[in-house]
Amino acid sequence: MAGELAALGLGGEIDTGGVAFRARAGELYQANLSLRVASRVLVRVAEFRATAFWELEKRAESVPWAEIIAAGRAVAFRVTSRKSKLYHQAGIAERLSSAVTAAVSGVTARDEDGAQEFVVRVFRDRVTISIDSSGALLHLRGYRLASAKAPLRENLGAAVLMGAKWDMTRPLLDPFAGSGTIPIEAALMARRIPPGWQRTFAFEEWPGFDPALWSKVRARAEAGILPRAPGPILGSDRDAGAITMASANAERAGVGADIEWTHAAFSMAIRPEAPAWIVANPPYGVRVGDANKLRDLYAKVGQLAEERYRDCTVALVAADSRLVAATGLAFEEALRFRNGGIPVRLVVRRPGVSE
Repeated sequence: MAGELAALGLGGEIDTGGVAFRARAGELYQANLSLRVASRVLVRVAEFRATAFWELEKRAESVPWAEIIAAGRAVAFRVTSRKSKLYHQAGIAERLSSAVTAAVSGVTARDEDGAQEFVVRVFRDRVTISIDSSGALLHLRGYRLASAKAPLRENLGAAVLMGAKWDMTRPLLDPFAGSGTIPIEAALMARRIPPGWQRTFAFEEWPGFDPALWSKVRARAEAGILPRAPGPILGSDRDAGAITMASANAERAGVGADIEWTHAAFSMAIRPEAPAWIVANPPYGVRVGDANKLRDLYAKVGQLAEERYRDCTVALVAADSRLVAATGLAFEEALRFRNGGIPVRLVVRRPGVSE
């Protein structure tokens, strides 16, 4: 994500659980609209020391709640506390809820859909309060209404493409396309369509929201959108239902014409013109299928990579090192992350590299 922020002209420093950066209102809007791998953008609104509830209540009264919460909104506080005298997370949330409801007319503390969320971190008696400017998590682009088994989250699909160092002008094939996340994210990236183009954000409900500035941010982004993807993007899957879902998702994302979908097993997938990238999220053997039964599949992947795709970059999302080894390919680890709670790695084989 730090690289994405740099591309937007925003500096950033690695912080606990993410990247910290400074931004004006327009840059905050831009970050939410354009960041492909982030889960959400938090804005720090207060930071202070508190070792007792009376001290927390006093400090909370000085937070400018009315500047960030509109009258009548519902609010929710997500609290974590570590190595602090104030360890009762529900009690912390209750005190902060009381402070905001007292400060802003009609505000209610209800954890419900559409509530403005605050993230509160208490560490070594230091209280940090941040407001979530995104609302729904940023991987929810708005296009994936249908999904296959064990889908890859949209922001992780983008991260995989970046980790594979895909050249957006070169052909891309996902032979295990499922609901189409990797090809769709590839098409969005190649055409420079912002990932948040079709969704709304929490900041649009803030008292200080500037609709004219938001329109300018969107207009600048729209001016950079390409009419079509520069190179071929192919998606295939042996499950005909998955291809139907993927095609529908691509249409909703506005990139239906940029992706060629095929109902075919990996061995029968269309071979893109080299040099190309083969990027896939194959079955893990965790929750979907049995790892023992998948060894033959991964061995076949390795065989085809050597026979048909030796001049291509091959990148796989993998959860089991034994299955990766079954390919017989000389992979390098590019990323580690979790997908659906499962620890996984992105492994990459560059063209012409063998065991």
